[in-house]
Amino acid sequence: MDNLLGILLLAVAGFLFWQQRRQAELAQTFIHQRCEHLGLQLLTVASGSHKLRDSQGLWHWHTVYLFEFSASGEDAYQGYVVMKGFRPVQFHVPPHRMPG
Repeated sequence: MDNLLGILLLAVAGFLFWQQRRQAELAQTFIHQRCEHLGLQLLTVASGSHKLRDSQGLWHWHTVYLFEFSASGEDAYQGYVVMKGFRPVQFHVPPHRMPG
């Protein structure tokens, strides 16, 4: 019985890891497309934090992904995207200077 429980726990952990990797890849693709659409150069993407409550206080598992971008190639700004499941629900790009 212990072996069965161990296998089940290992399978659940593997499934959760696989789902988290899938979410990270989708977030990176979304951030890259959004930066391209805005004419920004994407520098880095990092997983920020996992949270159980959103900004309205509702219980829902979500992940915040941080990213750095540049508008002119000489500066760097930090934005974030909030992913609930496999969907982006909030995308924040701070005010930045556009090259002119």
